[in-house]
Amino acid sequence: MNLDLDGKRAIVTGGSRGIGLAVARALAHEGVDVVIAAREAEPLEAAAREVSEATGRRVIAVPTDTGDDEQVRRLIARTVEELGGVDILVNSAATPWSAGANADLAATSDEVVRREVEIKVLGYLRTARAVAPHLVEQGWGRIINISGLGARQANSIAQTIRNVSVSALTKNLADELGPHGINVTVVHPGLTRTERLTRRLTAESEEQGTSIADLEHAAARNSLRRVIDASEVADVVTFLASPRSVAITGDAIAAGGGVPGPVYY
Repeated sequence: MNLDLDGKRAIVTGGSRGIGLAVARALAHEGVDVVIAAREAEPLEAAAREVSEATGRRVIAVPTDTGDDEQVRRLIARTVEELGGVDILVNSAATPWSAGANADLAATSDEVVRREVEIKVLGYLRTARAVAPHLVEQGWGRIINISGLGARQANSIAQTIRNVSVSALTKNLADELGPHGINVTVVHPGLTRTERLTRRLTAESEEQGTSIADLEHAAARNSLRRVIDASEVADVVTFLASPRSVAITGDAIAAGGGVPGPVYY
């Protein structure tokens, strides 16, 4: 299927590693010119070079802290200046959730919740707010917010709040921007093979004398019983970024290999 993405222009926040980098790579392979944003300049520039060399597309690194509204505005302005406009926004910049962190009521301070909301919710709001006028003006656009299956679990107050909040933001944006030709969706990855997971499992493998494959198999509690790779999440996001996804907006798309048991409808 031709996704009709050739010549489109995208911004991917959190684009220096993990799912964000995989999305940038997948979009570029479909003919999209991409601006990637993250806080640390050196790995961001290395990622931009790698994706550009692999795909032949323009990939521009713009160091940005999405916790700062002025930096977000500069990111959008530079994208429009460099690429001549913007068609797609993928929000993937978020502080990683720390597995095993204290998550009960007594441990959930105001500061813990503020920290979780600042980047993953307000950061997504800032980028959407800055890019929306450009999408509205041209009458077409896609915004995809990367959240997480923590939205469907009650394992942690702060984690659930931040992921559910991204879904609520997505639905509000979809209803407001839909009449202007803009689709807004949220993707919920589960446990995903990224550089961070690989480093963690490598350390556990060396410590326990267990193979990484066995550790992955033990950790995969989804319906497929295997860990989903970041590139496979990126495939879903790339479709949602395309004109072919016009029938989907305002909804959450789970991309974790299936959750055994519950029925979502």
